[in-house]
Amino acid sequence: MQSNKKTGIHLNPVKLQIFLVLLLAGVSTAALMAGQLRIHPYEVIRILLSGVFPIEKTWSPTLESVLFDVRLPRLLAGLLVGAGLSVSGAAFQGLFRNPLVSPHILGVSAGAGLGAALAILFFGKIFMVQLFSFLFGLLAVLMTYSLSRVYRTTPVLMLVLSGMIVGALFSAATSLLKYIADPVNQMPSIVFWMLGSLNNASNKDMIIAGPVMLAGIIILLLIRWRINLLAMGEEEARSLGIDTGRIRAVIIVCATVISASAVSISGIIGWIGLVIPHIGRILVGPDNKKLLPVTTLIGAIYLVVVDTIARTAIESEIPIGILTAIVGAPIFAYLLRKNRSGW
Repeated sequence: MQSNKKTGIHLNPVKLQIFLVLLLAGVSTAALMAGQLRIHPYEVIRILLSGVFPIEKTWSPTLESVLFDVRLPRLLAGLLVGAGLSVSGAAFQGLFRNPLVSPHILGVSAGAGLGAALAILFFGKIFMVQLFSFLFGLLAVLMTYSLSRVYRTTPVLMLVLSGMIVGALFSAATSLLKYIADPVNQMPSIVFWMLGSLNNASNKDMIIAGPVMLAGIIILLLIRWRINLLAMGEEEARSLGIDTGRIRAVIIVCATVISASAVSISGIIGWIGLVIPHIGRILVGPDNKKLLPVTTLIGAIYLVVVDTIARTAIESEIPIGILTAIVGAPIFAYLLRKNRSGW
């Protein structure tokens, strides 16, 4: 272990990943146990194994239903959303060479928020909310990309500025919908969804959105060494034979699809894609070959822990977005102060 003021602590990435995998297993088991109906860890393991092996069922059907139909889909959603937002944030920060970039920079969250508000206002069904949030998230990115192509110079800067413009436009439209929504039935649903929650995650969601998010995460992990080349600059990357335009497009598409899919399941959860990559960078340094796997694991652990606290701390569930902001803002301020000399 070495200490460095600029880049923080350098841990052995292999040992760190093994530790994080074990911690993830422990956190996941605790998440399946916790709740109003507490389940013993031995029972959790037996019930899970009963889906694969012929084990005598000595537990009640209610216990099995709670585990398989409620807690397991929610756990899988937390793992994928946390990992996806974190790896997307790390990829965007490496691509734009800016530690303040997050997955929502291209207007994904604002577009998804507008889509969800429209679905709640006119349909009121959770499936339509998820579908509209996903489609409008992709629409926002397409608008951002089209707007950024107006000027050929400084494409990265134009992309960021275009994302800010599109995000502001969609946020204004969402505010208008909140203004005209029914204050008794529709308005609380819109606000609660935009604060973020895994309460509506189901097995169907995992079947539809899970493979898409998992594919995006795997692609980003496979091309993580190319992000290092892009971080060196356009000219340097091209001189090494890298098609910068194609790689940049792949990164943006994967990160956007992951973010849109995550928002369609959980609503808008902030700070994860901004804070978690910084923590990973302190532990293993800025090398994306080491950073992205570590960031993926930390993000999954973090969101599962936060979601478990959100649904067990008090009788009524706390929106995850509130907790991630309460935890994320002070951590980010500390990280900025500690690493003000470089990232």
